[in-house]
Amino acid sequence: MKKLFFLVYLIGCSLLGYALPADFVWHKPSLNSSESMPVGGGSIGMNVWVENGDLLFYVNRSGHFDENNTLLKVGRFRIQLPHKFQSNASFTQRLVLKDGYMVVDDGSQRVTLWVDVFKPVIHVEVQLEQKGSVTCNFESWRHHDRAIGKGECFQSSYKFRVPKGCMTHQDQFEVKPSELTFYHQNPDSTVFDATAVQQKLNAYIPQMYNPLGRLIFGGKLSAPQFTFQGTYQGVYQQVDYQGWRYTAKQPLRQYSLDIVLADVQGTVAQWKAKVQQTSKSIQAKQDFKNTIKWWNAWWNRSCIEGQGKAEEITRNYTLFRYMLGCNAHGQWPTKFNGGLFTFEPHYVDAKSTYTPDYRRWGGGTHTAQNQRLVYWPMLKSGDYDALKSQLDFYVRILKNAELRSQVYWNHEGAAFTEQIENFGLPEHDEYGLKRPVDFDPGMEYNAWLEYTWDTVLEFCQMALEAESYGGMDISAYIPWIKSSLDFFDQHYRYIAKKLGNKQVDQNGKLIIYPGSGGETFKMAYNPSSTVAGLKVVTQSLLSYLQLHHADSTEIKKYQAYLKQWPDISYREVDGHQVIAPAQVWARVNNVEPTMLYPVYPWRLFGVGKDSLDIAINTWKYDPYVKKFKGIVSWEQANIWAADLGLTEDAAYWNTEKMKNGPYRFPAFWGPGHDWTPDHNWGGSGMIGMQEMLLQESGDKIYIFPAWPQDWNVHFKLHGSKQTTVEATLNQGKIVELKVYPKSREKDIIVPPTFQRK
Repeated sequence: MKKLFFLVYLIGCSLLGYALPADFVWHKPSLNSSESMPVGGGSIGMNVWVENGDLLFYVNRSGHFDENNTLLKVGRFRIQLPHKFQSNASFTQRLVLKDGYMVVDDGSQRVTLWVDVFKPVIHVEVQLEQKGSVTCNFESWRHHDRAIGKGECFQSSYKFRVPKGCMTHQDQFEVKPSELTFYHQNPDSTVFDATAVQQKLNAYIPQMYNPLGRLIFGGKLSAPQFTFQGTYQGVYQQVDYQGWRYTAKQPLRQYSLDIVLADVQGTVAQWKAKVQQTSKSIQAKQDFKNTIKWWNAWWNRSCIEGQGKAEEITRNYTLFRYMLGCNAHGQWPTKFNGGLFTFEPHYVDAKSTYTPDYRRWGGGTHTAQNQRLVYWPMLKSGDYDALKSQLDFYVRILKNAELRSQVYWNHEGAAFTEQIENFGLPEHDEYGLKRPVDFDPGMEYNAWLEYTWDTVLEFCQMALEAESYGGMDISAYIPWIKSSLDFFDQHYRYIAKKLGNKQVDQNGKLIIYPGSGGETFKMAYNPSSTVAGLKVVTQSLLSYLQLHHADSTEIKKYQAYLKQWPDISYREVDGHQVIAPAQVWARVNNVEPTMLYPVYPWRLFGVGKDSLDIAINTWKYDPYVKKFKGIVSWEQANIWAADLGLTEDAAYWNTEKMKNGPYRFPAFWGPGHDWTPDHNWGGSGMIGMQEMLLQESGDKIYIFPAWPQDWNVHFKLHGSKQTTVEATLNQGKIVELKVYPKSREKDIIVPPTFQRK
């Protein structure tokens, strides 16, 4: 009966055009913030939990970077009802995924929390069975300047050590009878200036892109049914704070309050005007309808829903995709190290007894190797609007990256590094604080990051594929993509001229040396991961330029690039030909088996390709691959197993990757190599599951290429040429298959053992 119900449900959802997910429900209150539930929308994330009878929630918004480039939370809210929430048979905390809001209910009291997807506004609605008094408290640990401690500096862009006297400066608070305004104001001089001076770019500061200087962010609590009752002091989770208490003017059965957020680079007056403009635009009833409509459309784009062995991992896929949707409209990308949903750090690392703003690896530092995994799955899930913030990130910092090439080496092209700031320069401490006097100022003096330039190519390819997958207008990204390729041509010719008489080898190929296979294979000669990326992105760019009838001179330029890029290297292991990490390399520094990057993300090897055996040999026999296989954070054995069509391996690694995390909310993975919730853990898990279900080679679309035949599943995913594939597998049979446009049905390839009803 369960299987029959599952089948009827999935087919019914499909026929309706919707695959709306089920609610996620808890029936007991939480112990602390580590047992919080994520809620959000637009560009706002909240951690919500019930503790000791009170409803608490943290508020975070994309782009709230302070003077040290820490991603600051807005603060903590505490809602106190006439009766404490109790752990009883009636208690529920329900995340209504299909509509994007959360409800806490004990049978006589109900609190609804939702975020307007189109406006930065949080709505809190209270319904009581009988009239009663409600209190809303706002609590801030930034009521005074806070010195940044030795370990705490990891939350900032100073990372390992902060300058003497470095502070997280206090917020400003303005109290009115039914309103509280709170904001953080960055000074003119920030870590941006310190970084530019450190990297010998101080003369160019006035012309550089600087997102931190004079940035003001925060919000306003608007509570017309409440009145201010005073402030109080307290300590929560080892951190002191000040609270502002607002209580009901009179007992009522229904209450509502709004929290309006804003940020601006300018004056306080300009910031207040922006808050006021948003406040005036609120039409709660219609805004709620619009928000629900958006979330319903989000889920209708794509889904993976499973039963039995696939139930847990597909549910967690859905929960994590919800978390990504909470920043779909953010100006800034979702951070790999917690996104908008970090909580008290000592629940992640017992030694980290810091404020709720803390996370490892910084707030404004966007480690590209990790960020890529958060954003690759958005192509197949069809979430191109959410992808935009990551692509726009590179467009904003392009000018500064090009300036680096011009100032340091006097050539063209954008020099993007691996650990890159939100203003386009290498992270302050990773640049190297103890540098040799004569060391190239454009280089990071760093054993892990030196010559690691190529991660930007993955984001270039995301943009180029977004046009094919979703018809996205990518014209604004083309100058950035060109500049990223130009850098490799210009820089490695520059290096070759410094080292000798010739710029290319005897075959006319450019020499990528020194290069780097991720952070692992260092001082590499023609690293295969870089070579594969250059070839694929250049070919994709050429296809775009030819499709859009670009100038023939420009087309010839990139055709010449395609011919000059070096070839992928191979070696022999135990009598088997395998992909080599590079032609040669000097040392192994980390645990990334980058010899498999030509499989994913570059797809030069894989299902449906003649070269599949070489890639499978690499997976099976290469000693580094065998040693480095893993599931933690950015480790991606699950993806490669799927892309090689190894069903048993793919099932194992993806089950391990996407099983419940160690916290109450099952999609809070980590900390792994990074932090909790670990978003590159979830992103790489999404990719692996998508690849198990749908892959392409040429014009062919392979469905279930690495999915166990006995795992019941329904999926809807996107492919190239604006194709959507929807299929249901039940008891080993494909009982439904829909392909749009219909003309692509002829391109579908099904595993030979799978039956079609």
